[in-house]
Amino acid sequence: MFHWNVNPELFHYGFIHIRYYSLMWMLAFLVGIYIFNWIYKREHKPVEDLDSLLVYVLLGTIIGARLGHCIFYDPVYYFSQPVRILKIWEGGLASHGAAIGILLALYLYARKHPDQPFLWLVDRITIAVAIGGSFVRIGNFFNSEIIGRPAHVPWAVIFDRVDQIPRHPTQIYEALAYFLIFLYLLYKYKKQGANTPNGQLFGLFLILVFGFRFFVEFFKEVQEPFEAHLPLDMGQILSIP
Repeated sequence: MFHWNVNPELFHYGFIHIRYYSLMWMLAFLVGIYIFNWIYKREHKPVEDLDSLLVYVLLGTIIGARLGHCIFYDPVYYFSQPVRILKIWEGGLASHGAAIGILLALYLYARKHPDQPFLWLVDRITIAVAIGGSFVRIGNFFNSEIIGRPAHVPWAVIFDRVDQIPRHPTQIYEALAYFLIFLYLLYKYKKQGANTPNGQLFGLFLILVFGFRFFVEFFKEVQEPFEAHLPLDMGQILSIP
């Protein structure tokens, strides 16, 4: 058991505030770019297309994650005051929304690049998304958010910025799980390369990531009050499809 009382801000200068959470998102995208650059070179795809792909994925991720949070977790609040949807700096991003946004972005991108089919893109982006998800959960840990339920295990964490109750470090559970999934998907891809059957990596990603997400939610505190009255929380409900 240990105490966690790290300032979520890495540093600030004047009006500039850099948080660990933002840094983790940045690392997620940088590592994703590196992975896709390697994949494109390995399969002799036009590397110059990566700039366009990055824009699609970046917009799909941010818009999807934000709208996902607004729609899935607090639609009455946000749609009664639509301008608050734009205030992304106030917090509120949903991973399920990000997943939907990325899929839509890849579909639109693939329509303009027939040499890079939708399933081909989706299979390969799962590798980057898995490691990216690991970074984001580490960012959540620095923010002392998405905390676990009270626990009496030796590795329980007391988030001093929340309360003095030992809790499951569910952010770390997810970060480790997504990192292991990343290693497995990378292994499968390196073994099969361009011969990877269409949809295989994507299917494995869905089963492993959302299967684990469904399981780990049992150890999390509810994120919104309305979830306390549901048999499953929103993260589990969205993981079932």
